[in-house]
Parts: sequence; structure tokens; C-alpha cells
Amino acid sequence: MPASPAPLTAETASRDPEGTRARILAAATKEFARYGLGGARVDRIAAEADTNKRMLYYYFGNKEALFLAVLEATYAHIRSAETRLRLDTVEPVEGILRLVAFTWRYYLDNPHFLTLLNSENLHRARHLKTSKRIAAMHSPFVATIADLLRRGERDGVIRPSIDPVQLYISIAALSYFYLSNQHTLSTIFVRDLLAPKAKAARLKHMTELIESSLRPV
Repeated sequence: MPASPAPLTAETASRDPEGTRARILAAATKEFARYGLGGARVDRIAAEADTNKRMLYYYFGNKEALFLAVLEATYAHIRSAETRLRLDTVEPVEGILRLVAFTWRYYLDNPHFLTLLNSENLHRARHLKTSKRIAAMHSPFVATIADLLRRGERDGVIRPSIDPVQLYISIAALSYFYLSNQHTLSTIFVRDLLAPKAKAARLKHMTELIESSLRPV
């Protein structure tokens, strides 16, 4: 009787476990962004990552857990990029307007971010609700915005009582809706919303809108 195959362990799983895991995450990000959770296929992810399904299940457990890992990595990436803005070192209004421009450019450069959010919203955030990392990622970011608002209020350049979460949702929404609905809006209004001049005009409009909303009465 032939011997049973040796069990897969951390030592035998891969000669480069970190690299394999990173490749699986990258491949899964592309797959989920293109097809959503329901349409994504584990065999395509494994092939793209140059590995096999057994390895994928070893590292992530199942497709749902892999989807959550992709969401967590996606949020971690944008939160990490935001820290490089050094918002704590700039004047309050400048910091908030810097965040407006960053959010716009990040969404343009990372369209998969929007499609992954769309997919998870279809599932009513079922996966994010189980995450042990998401809240910890966002608390410092909200605190940074709150600090900008407090400093601006103290200096008399920002009106009081602005909710930092509401402000960020508004900033994100101004970019998100424009880009996630670019095809229908371009058709309805007969203009190319992603033409260079249109994108520049959109950033200018968003900047002016947020800046005016911050001014003391």
C-alpha cells in the first residue's frame, strides 16, 4: 500500500512562504476586483499566483477568508499611504485639502479599491464585520483628522463642531461617486469625465467645496 503524502506544514508549504502568500494576495486582489466574490475562482487565483489550490487553502483557509484578507490588505495600503502625508506637520486647512487631493489621486491610481468596496457592500460588510484589524487601522486616521479640526478651530480658521468621520465620508464620496459612476455620468452629460481637463476641474471643484465648508461662519 503506497504511503500517504506527508502533511503540509509551514516548513514544507513553500521555500518562500512570505513571497507565496504575497503572490496569492496580489492575484486574489485582481480576481476579486474583476469578478467579485461570487464570480472569483480559486483555480484562477492559484494559477495567477503560480501556486496550487492546496497552498492557497493552507495560507488562507477558504475563499471567504481570502476575500477578507484582500480587503484588510487593501485598507492597510491606503491607510499606510495616508500616513506619508504627514498631516500632523501641516497647517489644518492645508492638511485637509491635501487629504482631498490624495484621496482623488489614490482612487484614480487604484481602481480596484473601489470595485472591492462595491463588492463588499453587496455583502453588507459581512466579511469586514469579522475582521479583528479594521477598527485598529482606522482609529488613528480618524484621530489625525480630528486633530486637524481641533487645531483649525483653535486658530480660528475652521468652524467648530465638524465631525471628523462625517468630513472624511464626504471627502471620499466626492471622489468615489464621480469615479464609480463615470460611465453613466459621461453618457448622461455627454462629456468624458476622465479626460485630463475634466479630472483637473473635478479636483479643483472638490477642493473649493471642502475648503468653503470648513470656513468659520
